[in-house]
Amino acid sequence: MSEPLTRGVRIGYATGSVATGAFGTVPGLMLLPFLTDSLGIGALYAGMIVFLPKAWDVILNPIAGRISDRTDDPRGPRRPWLLRGGLSLAVAFALLFAGPSLGSQGLDALWVLVCFLGCATAYAFFQVPYVAMPAEITDSYDERTRLMSWRVALLAFTIMLAGATAPLIRDAIGGREGYRVMGVAMAALIATGVVATYVGTRRAPHVALGAGTGSLRDQLRIVSQARDFRLLLTTFVLQALATGCMLAGVDYLAGDVLGKKGASTILFICFVGPALLLTPLWARIGTRVGKKRGYVAASLILAAGAALSVVSREAPAGAVFAAVGLIGVGYAGAQVFPLAMLPDAAAADALRTGSNRAGVFTGVWTAGETLGLALGPGLFALMLAIGDYRSSTDGDAVQPDSAVTAIVLGFSLVPAAITLVSLWWLSRYSLGDPTLSAPASLSDRPSATQELP
Repeated sequence: MSEPLTRGVRIGYATGSVATGAFGTVPGLMLLPFLTDSLGIGALYAGMIVFLPKAWDVILNPIAGRISDRTDDPRGPRRPWLLRGGLSLAVAFALLFAGPSLGSQGLDALWVLVCFLGCATAYAFFQVPYVAMPAEITDSYDERTRLMSWRVALLAFTIMLAGATAPLIRDAIGGREGYRVMGVAMAALIATGVVATYVGTRRAPHVALGAGTGSLRDQLRIVSQARDFRLLLTTFVLQALATGCMLAGVDYLAGDVLGKKGASTILFICFVGPALLLTPLWARIGTRVGKKRGYVAASLILAAGAALSVVSREAPAGAVFAAVGLIGVGYAGAQVFPLAMLPDAAAADALRTGSNRAGVFTGVWTAGETLGLALGPGLFALMLAIGDYRSSTDGDAVQPDSAVTAIVLGFSLVPAAITLVSLWWLSRYSLGDPTLSAPASLSDRPSATQELP
């Protein structure tokens, strides 16, 4: 069994969430409104621009995991990629919103598409190695939960910081110049997280395992046969879809439904603020009742908050903020538990085989997460198109009643239903506390023919 990790290692690893939180939040929150309400691109086409680069990541992420699995570097197999991918991401992100006025909607859209594709490519080579690291930093089931609680707490803080300040920066300056300044500010935040986690993990322990043999296709086939991993991944992807749909709807809900200045920032604080306080509580709940039960409870709370948001058109703004706060309570746990359960699945594979496929597991995982987060805005954009949402270049178009209804449903009942459906797969997940069901360390590894319960 590994020794407990030091606080410095936990914090050092967690700072990578500054980069993942900023990039995972700001495009989902700001890119669709930028395309529809600043560049005047139709909702359906805007949704495709947001989706296509993320779809590319679905292919690229397992490859990035395989490459990092086979990287031989004295700094560790993952850490060099933190700098390479992370700093490239910061540069590409600064360019994303910084395009000049090219005099054509088609050229403006092409600029965004190419830059977002660059962001997605760089992010794959940062995120996949980063998420793979916990399975190699410690082989302790409970220590991974503690490590993830630090990560999710900082992730929640970054999401709130980036999600709240990005609209403020845009609105304070106004127009396309506001988007440009916001993009540079968020790129600086991403670069800060990248450098901090690279430096902060220099003393992290490393549980050494040989890279898995065989081609990438062979290893993907083996990963696909990991039943509990498949179930956990399906649950997480569906919930990423639901979260992505709600995230894409924040700006529209604030402007077209609530009609209150600054409501985007308030909604975002309500969404992620509870995670700052409740992440340690969710971690303790997981230790007491198990990660799976904790995940189910968090998912039900998230779905309940989303369903209550259906009253956004009629209820006072305070009631809507309270419903979104309930979403935030569930969201905190729905981030802690799957991220703590993923290393368990990768470690279970390592216990059975003695081969390190953490990067491939993580690549498949992040590909699924990326797909879900891409489909979320795509689904919301599709609902806008069905509701006849009117795009503009100044954001002042008056929306028909059908568009307002589409915004409310896309933020409330649709993600609530998706979250509830995801629990069917989670109910079949069977990996539990290894102190009760399986050997706890690599030294107790069973033979390749043995199965973990």
